[in-house]
Amino acid sequence: MAEEPASIASGVAGSSARREYERRKAKDEERLREKWGRLGGLAVALSDERQSTKAWERGAVGEERLGARLDSLVGDGIAVLHDRRIPGSKANIDHIAITRAGIWVIDAKRYQGRPELKIEGGFLRPRVEKLLVGRRDCTKLVDGVLKQVEVLRDVMPDVPLTGALCFVEADWPLIGGFFATRGVHVLSPRRLAKRLEQEQTGEIDVPAVLEVVASRFKPA
Repeated sequence: MAEEPASIASGVAGSSARREYERRKAKDEERLREKWGRLGGLAVALSDERQSTKAWERGAVGEERLGARLDSLVGDGIAVLHDRRIPGSKANIDHIAITRAGIWVIDAKRYQGRPELKIEGGFLRPRVEKLLVGRRDCTKLVDGVLKQVEVLRDVMPDVPLTGALCFVEADWPLIGGFFATRGVHVLSPRRLAKRLEQEQTGEIDVPAVLEVVASRFKPA
């Protein structure tokens, strides 16, 4: 199988999240040292990381693990880009996978609990779909992926686009459990890899699309 063109850097999965984690960690330690003076080193050693800081490290690990799985698929019919900056924004796209059938925009999450689709309303009220992970309402994550898909659509209007939320350490059942809401697929890394491997038929020129997308969405 042919390799991804060497001139195009795929990027490093989770790199921007890990940089933010290191920045916040250093800032937290600096505050402790200023507060405790000569005992600052001991205070740092005995203090737990703040949850808001630790969340960035958890996110980075999730992106890194999914990135490794996606990298294992790269070949003649699949190309992957990691941690790409959205032009004119501080936001980034975790992963972009390009297959012969189209482009996948992938948001990696490392959440605990089982992802579920909750449907409210229907006959007499408007139908509302909610994404729950455990008891946590994560519907806004779907909105985020849809926005990222539209950003890619502006660049590649003629290429089929698919959004995905990939929960790296969720409590997935042994069989099934995957679903789509508002066109966004919610699945595990294993299921995502399987879906991408199945997209080997299509008319997409993978190297050409990769070149365009990589030029517009630089590494974060």
